[in-house]
Amino acid sequence: MKSTNFFDWKGKRSHEKHGKAEFDLPIFYYRDDLFLGFFTADLKKVKEVLPSKDLHPVIFGPGKAIVVIGAFYYINTSIGPYGEIPVGIPVVWKTPSIPFIPALMEKYYPGFGIFVMHLPVTSIIARDAGRGVWNYPKFVADMRFKNTPEYISVDMEEDGNYILGLKIDKKGIILRDNRPLVTYTEKDGYIIRTEIPVRGIYMTCIRPGAGRLDLGDHPVSRTIKELGVGKTPVITRYYVERSAILPEGEIVGKSDRRYMGYMGKDIDQAELTMEYL
Repeated sequence: MKSTNFFDWKGKRSHEKHGKAEFDLPIFYYRDDLFLGFFTADLKKVKEVLPSKDLHPVIFGPGKAIVVIGAFYYINTSIGPYGEIPVGIPVVWKTPSIPFIPALMEKYYPGFGIFVMHLPVTSIIARDAGRGVWNYPKFVADMRFKNTPEYISVDMEEDGNYILGLKIDKKGIILRDNRPLVTYTEKDGYIIRTEIPVRGIYMTCIRPGAGRLDLGDHPVSRTIKELGVGKTPVITRYYVERSAILPEGEIVGKSDRRYMGYMGKDIDQAELTMEYL
């Protein structure tokens, strides 16, 4: 009889040690809160970030690409609780994308995924694990979450230097998410594709005005500003519930240049708070 347990993993397993992180793969995310916004950005500037000519940004309109910025509050995982704020570029591997359609179809569109531009976390275990296995561009930063009946938000800073604030309203239609999340990273001269099984339920609002992004003057903030990212997302998502499994990725091709992202300071633990109002 086929198992109905989402976490009954049948794939490859391994024991890993990278920096200060010692852990088992895959990493299990039993329960997390996730919210995110899709923002328009300058297509030419976005292309300049990508480390391979085979990674093609998803086009939103003439001269416009998409950048996704979100926030995870990992409540229960196999490497402990932590916060994480992804800044990513929706892309298609190898084949130039039809405008906007890949963002709607996601995993069902061949080659679709998210190139991870920045991935700050609150835990050095999460940082060293992420950089060691996938070269996710992680650094350690403080994160303060706020969860209300109307919205959920996060503010992030490093050593007192404000990086960004993201606020997403809890509104829209409710959908089930059983599609894997696919990420692309650059590691050691190669492009790594990682397929992450997901189970969740989310609310999505497909119109401007359901969220807001504020940026500081941190080096990471400036890289986002340079892409021409707007303050208001065109699509938002708030996950009512979510679980995921993070396995080892696979090499899909060579990169044209290295991509390490912002490295940050070498600190063991950052501030992580969640305020419920």
